[in-house]
Amino acid sequence: MIIQRHDQDITTPTGLMRCTVYRPQSEGRFPCIIFYSEIFQQTAPIARSAAIMAGHGFIVIVPEVFHELNPIGTVLGYDDAGKDKGNADKFTKPLESHDSDTVAMIRFFEQQTYSTGQFGSMGVCLGGHLAYRAALHSRIQAAFCLYATDIHSNTIPCLDGNDSFTRTSDIQGEVTMVWGKQDPHVSNEGRQKIYQQLIDTDRLFTWHEVNGQHAFMRDEGDRYDPALALEYYRKAVALFQRTLRKV
Repeated sequence: MIIQRHDQDITTPTGLMRCTVYRPQSEGRFPCIIFYSEIFQQTAPIARSAAIMAGHGFIVIVPEVFHELNPIGTVLGYDDAGKDKGNADKFTKPLESHDSDTVAMIRFFEQQTYSTGQFGSMGVCLGGHLAYRAALHSRIQAAFCLYATDIHSNTIPCLDGNDSFTRTSDIQGEVTMVWGKQDPHVSNEGRQKIYQQLIDTDRLFTWHEVNGQHAFMRDEGDRYDPALALEYYRKAVALFQRTLRKV
């Protein structure tokens, strides 16, 4: 599908948040995927990933995940300065503020004439965690989480007992978890901890571990694996086509 792109600023409890919206040019109503970025916000690789998903018949919403902490339109570089700033932002913004961002997006986009009012979540790295976190909301029907950081370690600030790992039992939709076995950010022990929590809480989930690096989907840098990326775009599209287009 040919797609269009526009920016949409929406009000959240913690300030104005810019979302970039990718959606088909065709007339009609389409389901929504909230696509959460890495700590660097909407870089060129994130924009291309969003466009790929939108071209399969989805409204893809990319929020500025640290909108409270940066001027609108901020994109951090894939360098030491960008990494340091992004990590500082990650450890500053509490999960509760990410929760209110998700609620604000659902409330806004469910009212748009081009939306069916069905929602899924997807993300990479920090965004993989935020996609998992978004699935705590009952309106998220499916989540596709790629190499999600900080779930196992509970290192993003939040109220006691409100971390994503502890609240796994609140997930109602279907979850797909994707991990690179050569990812130093989430150890084998960390992955197994999350797997066991999903088993213990009887969630509906699919689990993939591949021979890949952290950020193997990112089409810049020496960790990019095009074959794996293509495979997991296909799996993400299949998940959302199945779960978000139910009559």
